[in-house]
Amino acid sequence: MNKREFLRTAGGASLGLLFGDKLWAQYAAQPVERLAEDEAFWAAIRGKYRLKPDYINLESGYYSMQSQPVLEAFIARVREANYQASFYMRTTRVPDKAEARDRLAAMAGCEPGELIITRNTTESLDTVISGYDWKAGDEAVMAEQDYGHMLAQFKLMARRYGMLNNLVSVPLDPRSDDEIVQLYANAITPRTRLLMVCHMVNITGHILPVRKIADMAHARGVDVMVDGAHAFGHFDFKLPDLGVDYYGASLHKWLGCPLGTGILYVKKDKIRGLWPVFGDAAPTDDADIMKLNHTGTHPVHTDLAIADAIAFHNSIGTQRKEARLRYLQHYWADKVRGTKNVVMNTPTDPKRSCGIANVGIAGMKPADLAKTLMDKYKVFTVAIDGAGVHGVRVTPQVFIQPTELDTFVAAIGEMARTAPA
Repeated sequence: MNKREFLRTAGGASLGLLFGDKLWAQYAAQPVERLAEDEAFWAAIRGKYRLKPDYINLESGYYSMQSQPVLEAFIARVREANYQASFYMRTTRVPDKAEARDRLAAMAGCEPGELIITRNTTESLDTVISGYDWKAGDEAVMAEQDYGHMLAQFKLMARRYGMLNNLVSVPLDPRSDDEIVQLYANAITPRTRLLMVCHMVNITGHILPVRKIADMAHARGVDVMVDGAHAFGHFDFKLPDLGVDYYGASLHKWLGCPLGTGILYVKKDKIRGLWPVFGDAAPTDDADIMKLNHTGTHPVHTDLAIADAIAFHNSIGTQRKEARLRYLQHYWADKVRGTKNVVMNTPTDPKRSCGIANVGIAGMKPADLAKTLMDKYKVFTVAIDGAGVHGVRVTPQVFIQPTELDTFVAAIGEMARTAPA
């Protein structure tokens, strides 16, 4: 095997056979909902991760660790890139990154020429926000529950160009899709050019009706940009089915890629209208999405390991993974929802969430709740305290077991019973 073939396949060739023919023969035909509750199957998945024994990790939403097969492939790619050094960078780096891009495009269901590899969702969406030719008086629509860094970028554009930002507040437990669509519709004016919406709200796990929002906005002549940081690799969808113009996601969350990997999708007919953040001497065509991808020299091994993470993800299967994450969330959330002093910040309708949910205790500050969970019960979460959401975000990955969630449920129950009246 030559060096380029090594970089292209290291760790990936065996991932399709990750669990062995015998295990797949036993489980492959099972309906995903039934398999989601089969602990023997998921124990085999858990065995592919190296987990710290001193706490239960319910905070995979920030950064989800790579599985051991992906990590080992990643390390091998680091070594090989270092071994070849400038020779690799000047010969096969570009086509290898293009191959990783092509695999991501296939997973996303879009054309390769509509997608670039970035470092994270923030970089992706800020590239779009900054790339607009804003004029004084132009408007954008977004929600206060959107990610803070994107909101900050819109504020920066307002300071720089005199454009205006109209904020809505997404209800925690909406009555219908129409309620959400109308909320955004009411914020649109004749000056609105861009609407930002979360595919999955990062602080609550709320899955928004993106296609309906996009159709409404397009009917009013407004472009739609989606924050998909927590959706890609989490549940099953294809980008073209959403009908949006721009989509950004982080791959180090639910796809299990190394830190520093993300994607930006730009619908083909929208590429020409965006200004690059950084100048690049290579692309001469304004309609070439690569004009947006000039970030200088960066760690190429992160891009190469994307193929290994996709292979591991596909070994499980998107629908199986979605079903398991949904099962884990409802396993604990259904047990505490409706309990006195327990505040659920995630919609009741199971179709409006997947693996992420948020829970609070009445009268208890989120920071204190998170600290108590860690210090007393050895459960790691993250406190959320703003935009109408007050609790801890709970994001179990596929390696989490129901017995670990039982510990979390017991802790919430105990704190709820002793909460101030």
